[in-house]
Amino acid sequence: MQPSIHDAIYAINSSIVTIRDNVAYDKDEQIVSYDANAAQSKLEELQVANAAAEQTQMTIKESALAKLTALGLTVDEIKSITT
Repeated sequence: MQPSIHDAIYAINSSIVTIRDNVAYDKDEQIVSYDANAAQSKLEELQVANAAAEQTQMTIKESALAKLTALGLTVDEIKSITT
């Protein structure tokens, strides 16, 4: 799942516990200000990290499938144990 701007806002300020309509609140429901530019930068950082993690998972899956195929398993056999 792609990170959202809310994920970025939470990441840049640990006192924020709720966000409604891009207004951030602390545990006492007090409005907490945040830097929108910093949130946007953090969002981009989170998206890059997420894409890298997804690519790593795809690489691991491809490697596992290649190893299973090399052991002689058919595509149907592999699908039966991975789904």
